[in-house]
Amino acid sequence: MVQRMKESLSRQMIKDDVLSGLTVALALIPESVAFAFVAGVSPILSLQTAVMMGLVAAIFTGRPGMISSSTAAISVVFASLIAQHGLEYLFATVVLMGVIQILIGVFKLGKYARMIPYPVMLGFLNGLSIVMFLAQWEQFKINKTVMVDGVKIAQKVWLPTSDMTIMLLFVAFTMAIIHFVPKLTKAVPSSLVAIVVMTIIAVALDKSGYHLRTVQDFAGMELKGSLPKFHIPQVKISIDMLKVVFPYALIGGLVGLTEAVLTLRVIDEMTDTRGHTNKECIAQGIANTINGFFGGMGGDAMIGQSIINIKSGGRTRLSGLVAASGLMVFIMFGSGFVNAIPLAGLVGVMFMVVVGTFKWESLRYGNKVPKEDIIVVIAVSLITIFADLATAVIVGVILSALMFAWKKGKSIEVNKVNSNCGSKIYEIDGVLFFGSVLKFRDLFDIKDDPDNIIIDFKNSKVMDHSAIEAINSITEKYFNAGKKIILRHLSKDCQMLLKNAESIIQVNIEDPNYHVADDLL
Repeated sequence: MVQRMKESLSRQMIKDDVLSGLTVALALIPESVAFAFVAGVSPILSLQTAVMMGLVAAIFTGRPGMISSSTAAISVVFASLIAQHGLEYLFATVVLMGVIQILIGVFKLGKYARMIPYPVMLGFLNGLSIVMFLAQWEQFKINKTVMVDGVKIAQKVWLPTSDMTIMLLFVAFTMAIIHFVPKLTKAVPSSLVAIVVMTIIAVALDKSGYHLRTVQDFAGMELKGSLPKFHIPQVKISIDMLKVVFPYALIGGLVGLTEAVLTLRVIDEMTDTRGHTNKECIAQGIANTINGFFGGMGGDAMIGQSIINIKSGGRTRLSGLVAASGLMVFIMFGSGFVNAIPLAGLVGVMFMVVVGTFKWESLRYGNKVPKEDIIVVIAVSLITIFADLATAVIVGVILSALMFAWKKGKSIEVNKVNSNCGSKIYEIDGVLFFGSVLKFRDLFDIKDDPDNIIIDFKNSKVMDHSAIEAINSITEKYFNAGKKIILRHLSKDCQMLLKNAESIIQVNIEDPNYHVADDLL
């Protein structure tokens, strides 16, 4: 009985992975085409990149269920490189980018990405969902030639009102299918049902005389490709070449891993499991290195497609393998179906992803969470929208750290006790570090204190060199005032770094053994 249940569960999981992978493969097509336009390469090159990235990353991934492909973030990073130096330099850069990512994973540096605070994650998700929402409106525009000063110029203009209305209705119909199908059956991913139904409707309408805009219309060409071919980048290896490619490779590698790690964390929360960050860094690196040798533009994990995959039932690396191989089959043998997919259907799918990605509960936080966290969420969201993901995350982490330091710095307190022998004891309570040194200095009344002072650090901890310098400054002021000061309960490494108090530190068996963070040790 138990064996039969396991087999049934296994069959169900395989079916879910296959169907969700096919759904993702279809949704990848217009996005890959759009990224090609951003980077300035052919749509087929971007689609082949999506295939290679998806296959290799799925094999080595540290987070089963995650989808990798060509992405907007990498396209933006490499756009100027392609324009100035051409495709061969792009391929060399992608190879080097992959090597950098592998090294980051090998040296286990990816673990530091798990220190990204939750408000940063929240801001990233909200900002990204807004970016995805705004990006879909490009599908509602068409190319139109206009005369400017007697010169014909191609411009993007909105669809005519009637066509815009019809397309919006079909987008809404697609979203309705995705919303209601799971209530009837979960045997097939609702997104896949929506795409198939919309394609059938589009073909029927086309035969009756009305044409819904399709993937082929968006690409401006019939999408039909072949298998990627092995290709060694045709560049002369030299210092000058490395000066060109290394900055792009480093930035691309860091941007790619940032998006991959954040996607990994989102999926971890959705599935209540935990992926392997360093393993994923290596997987992304291997995928990009191989991608560069197969004439690809590089990529990383895609949060939107990964969410589609997870919500469609994809849980194992099989879904990623099916998505990549399915995409290759579609562009090689199913180009007729792919080119006929209406943009309204794909936009509807992405709008549902936006609805599922945006953290709506964050709009109700108000006074329920610290205002510092709200500031971080808003800042990261805005920077994600108007700049890029990597900048948003870096700024968010810095803001969170500074706000934490400021808040923690205000928590240091002192208990002042006058002893029977005429000494005054300062019992420090709290962490002494760069954020609290200013308040620490204000705790002492040097002018009115007696001649014998004891500073007790039993309930405190000295964290960094700024704290050491603050203690040095206080001892120097008491020394200049002609007063004797005794420091108690300092660790041995703190004592080693104190210059102004070498002769007045009291050492006893109660001194702690913690280590202060200081390069001088």
